[in-house]
Amino acid sequence: MDKKITLITGASRGIGKATAILLAKNGYFPILLARNEIQLKAAVSEIQAMNLEGTYYDLDITNEDAVKKTVNAIIAQYGRIDVLVNNAGIGYFKEMETITTTEWDQVMDVNVKGTFLLTKAIVPLFKNQQSGHIVNIASDVSRRTFPNGSLYCASKYAMDAFTSSIRKELRVHNVKVSQIMPGLVRTTFDGDVTEVDRKKEWLDAEDIANAVLYILQTPSSVVIDEVMIHPMCQEY
Repeated sequence: MDKKITLITGASRGIGKATAILLAKNGYFPILLARNEIQLKAAVSEIQAMNLEGTYYDLDITNEDAVKKTVNAIIAQYGRIDVLVNNAGIGYFKEMETITTTEWDQVMDVNVKGTFLLTKAIVPLFKNQQSGHIVNIASDVSRRTFPNGSLYCASKYAMDAFTSSIRKELRVHNVKVSQIMPGLVRTTFDGDVTEVDRKKEWLDAEDIANAVLYILQTPSSVVIDEVMIHPMCQEY
């Protein structure tokens, strides 16, 4: 395999799927990770229908044993991993006192713990290779807050701090760490259909995928620490 082996979480739809398709078109070998196997199969079939390569593993990124098993299987199959895109994320948007402990745990488990577990599983390999690139898809609310967003914002602030810290930690091992912070993106993330009028001027998932590709295609001597992206219609 002479293509870069690229793991993408939350890849069954939205930003993750768009990123997998774009990277496949540009010579990467995407490995799609998510919990919905039906959607994963459909996404990989779409990639293969373009005469491109890619595969998938159904994975609960909050389960440490499952993460270890999957990463080890990928290493055994391909011998290396070149890129990790931590994209999976969920959110609940409601008044703080109505947030349940179950909802709190779910969001923190996926957005923060999942990012941590995948990164933890892959970093020893990256250190041994003395190469690798981690791209975390956070949010513009890593740097701002909004009403009814306390849980989601807290998870993204945590993701931002984690990313910033490991960037400094891994640089000496020639491992790049980048973060993308999108504003409003037209996906089904909040449960609405993508065609609703209020989303018509928002970013497309492909806009974020293009940012991932741009970050990954920089020369080996260059690392893009952060990219924040907003639609023109969004006041920040």
